[in-house]
Amino acid sequence: MTMPVMTSQGSRRDGPTKPTRRTFLSAATVTAAAATVAAPLATTSAASATTTGGGPSGPGRPIRPQSPDRELRKLLREIDQRRIEAIVRRLAEFGTRHTLSSQDDPARGIGAARDWIYEQLRGYAARSDGRMTVELQSYIQEPASRIPVPTRITNVVATLRGETSPERIYVVTGHYDSRCTDVMDATSDAPGADDDASGVAVAMELARIMATRRSEATIVFVAVAGEEQGLYGSGYLARQYKAANADVQGMFSDDIVGSSTADDGTRDRRTLRLFAEGVPTAETPGEANTRRSVGGENDSPSRQLARYVSDVADNDSTGMRVRVVYRRDRYLRGSDHISFLEQGYPAGRFTEPNEDFAHQHQDVRVVDGKQYGDLPEFCDFEYISRVARVNAAALWSLAQAPGTPKGVTIVTSNLTNDTELRWTRGTEPDLAGYEVVWRETTAPEWTHVIPVGDVTTTTIDLSKDNVFFGVRAVDTAGHRSPVAFPRPGS
Repeated sequence: MTMPVMTSQGSRRDGPTKPTRRTFLSAATVTAAAATVAAPLATTSAASATTTGGGPSGPGRPIRPQSPDRELRKLLREIDQRRIEAIVRRLAEFGTRHTLSSQDDPARGIGAARDWIYEQLRGYAARSDGRMTVELQSYIQEPASRIPVPTRITNVVATLRGETSPERIYVVTGHYDSRCTDVMDATSDAPGADDDASGVAVAMELARIMATRRSEATIVFVAVAGEEQGLYGSGYLARQYKAANADVQGMFSDDIVGSSTADDGTRDRRTLRLFAEGVPTAETPGEANTRRSVGGENDSPSRQLARYVSDVADNDSTGMRVRVVYRRDRYLRGSDHISFLEQGYPAGRFTEPNEDFAHQHQDVRVVDGKQYGDLPEFCDFEYISRVARVNAAALWSLAQAPGTPKGVTIVTSNLTNDTELRWTRGTEPDLAGYEVVWRETTAPEWTHVIPVGDVTTTTIDLSKDNVFFGVRAVDTAGHRSPVAFPRPGS
């Protein structure tokens, strides 16, 4: 059988003359040799590797999940279930955290919860040698949907600044406001243990264990307000990033991650849903070309982010299966990741596998001897700890790997039976090179990887008409970035 050939062209080639097949083969030989030296990029020659038996055949080798390195394994072991439980119970003790509740009562209401979260995060930051800062990000929301009077909305933001790529940002949020059955009832008890003290506990615990570590990129841990009234806090946060032209390469909302029990009593303690939007379902001002820019309908930046989470966090180290759901969110509902999607940032929403609606958005009450309401007693704190591990594996892996490649283009101006890809080289000091990934158009996940070395253009002996391609970066330690899906170009 004739082996498929991967051909590659170095980034420093002079002149516009189209190389011949012989030139490409020579370049491939050089690239393969370089890849042998740069162990993280390849262990065998990509030009000679093929897949046989059951799967699609073609250049490269079968893709494999990324294994956690030693530091990540240590980090995951430090996640403390007792601390997570303590956070959830303390937030529930504020009675209500409704966005319209008291902001100056020291014991009850959203203001008391805000101040407590702020002080906890400041305590974590004190151990960071100045790398982590904490701020109260506030604005006045004028009367709007579910906001009858001007209301101060405050996000509590802890930022762990990256050391080598600080401009690259990853965000995780939980919303600390709560509600009862009547979304406008700001006085009745609304403990909000599952929705969403659980998500706040995840973000806070990650801030605690990462504060003492040095990250390459910036990680931001946020408790946002105003979610139940209309995503107000996260909307303001996302707009601030957009106005600053911030390079937010990934955002996760942890919303309702506290229980593994469904309303019929069945339990699934090892599954976490991750909602990931494909082609945007709505265009926003300034984003009119979004639909045309993402390429395949299953290859949006958010879908690539979700695939990355499965790659690094669906394993024995987290103890969880990440069930990616190809939707923006559940029917009739939405979480804070939508605020980032609307600004063009890749984002997804983590939530428990099933929902018990009898304990969500319900007034605290006793019926036939049974207590109802969103109480800590209905949370599974071991489950929340595993959710925190999934988030930690994803965020830490993203922040230590190179950024998602930019300017990735698939050349469509020539009629050929091979595929030329181009991209812009990243600026990370430990960047080792790049890998091309591909899959059949009917496959949901990437199946093959081809190491191509430290180049910015490559030609693959596989038709662009038949499969999907992507490009990811690799550093000297073997950390891989999320995949960038190419745009058509010339």
